[in-house]
Amino acid sequence: MATNPPKVKVLLSGNERLQKLKAAFRDKYGQMPLFYACAPGRVNLIGEHIDYCGYAVLPMAIEQSILAAVSVSDTKTIQLTNTDPKYKDFAVSADAISIDRENPQWHYYFLCGVKGLQEHLSLSSLAGMCCVVDGTIPASSGLSSSSALVCCAGLLAMEANHRSLSKVTLAEMCAKCERYIGTEGGGMDQSISFLAEEGTAKLIEFNPLRATDVKLPDGAVFVIANCCVEMNKAASSHFNMRVVECRLATKMLAKARGLDWRRLLKLGDLQKELRVSLEEMLELLEELLHPEPYSREEICRSLGITDQQLGEDILSANTQHATHFKLYQRARHVYGEAARVLQFKAVCDSSPASAITQLGDLMKQSHGSCRDLYECSCPELDQLVDICLQAGAVGSRLTGAGWGGCTVSMVPGERIDSFLQTVRERYYMPDARRAALEKQSLFVTRPGGGAAIYIEE
Repeated sequence: MATNPPKVKVLLSGNERLQKLKAAFRDKYGQMPLFYACAPGRVNLIGEHIDYCGYAVLPMAIEQSILAAVSVSDTKTIQLTNTDPKYKDFAVSADAISIDRENPQWHYYFLCGVKGLQEHLSLSSLAGMCCVVDGTIPASSGLSSSSALVCCAGLLAMEANHRSLSKVTLAEMCAKCERYIGTEGGGMDQSISFLAEEGTAKLIEFNPLRATDVKLPDGAVFVIANCCVEMNKAASSHFNMRVVECRLATKMLAKARGLDWRRLLKLGDLQKELRVSLEEMLELLEELLHPEPYSREEICRSLGITDQQLGEDILSANTQHATHFKLYQRARHVYGEAARVLQFKAVCDSSPASAITQLGDLMKQSHGSCRDLYECSCPELDQLVDICLQAGAVGSRLTGAGWGGCTVSMVPGERIDSFLQTVRERYYMPDARRAALEKQSLFVTRPGGGAAIYIEE
């Protein structure tokens, strides 16, 4: 695998999307783009809400992507426009980039990537740019449209400023800089966007970041279905609340085992410190945490801190209001889900005759845990998962942050046509709004390639 994102020479005559983007760029700015940058979305097959706890995940890139046409100027201005008119134009001085985390607009995700590159390379000055952005990833759907935009921006800013960074460095940089918008994610989305390769899913591990090929079973097809409920992570406290609950569970378990709880932030780090298996962590959890929600008072008493210290040192900006925390449930999901990821990869590697059934069972268990322990599903997602299973999927689960967005289902190849028809008839057609969105909401997907720079031949 090449270490740097590829630069690909393309003939625009064979690519309708690039042709349209070039025309839009010319109409907007009266000039031709210098190059194009592309970053794919992703679907997470299994391993939900565990990357920020330090555990491996198993996503693949999808063909839907963020694509940008770019020219470079000495104006010291970054000008942005989107081919979708619902996203407003934006311009900012390249030397005065600021990101308003209280107001998560589309252009701020773009600016996260640019600012991330500037800070990573300690650049005192950035090149001016004109950019037209085109996205085919449904927004707020759990397919990583926002992270793909951050990655695309980081990549094009690198190219526009004549720098060269490895895929791993870009992935780590983009994971870090997306936090400018207020989302405390773990790095899966950015890692697969850069490290993906055509035809294979990836086991993504962290600290250090590495990606291992996972060959999916022959005879199985993965289908994405959007429940048509949007969820914007940065505009809600749901996501960061789960991050905080896992952080608190880590500290409470560490304190109970006599460890230095103040320096431990992740459930994965705690397991490493204790040098025990995931199964033993689940047993420890039963022994040390109670299923009833913990109050702020109980946490402060157990850790020997004040309420002010809890707010300043552990909670995030948008979880300061929280009064109760479900520590047992969140940790139980994380340790169980981390084990399912490893089981999923082991089945793919050994490829037994029953592989598709075994993988389907793991996906079903994952959804149940997301629904019941992590509480990141919603009624529409649960209904869609049930319909997908009844329509012939061997496994189906929510994918992405949840609280809306998409499911991913594994369907035997010979059932795919009847599966798609049944899901259309039972989930999309009875509802006018869903029916109108169905064409971009229900589709077969295959493992796609990673982020790249395109230069016109």
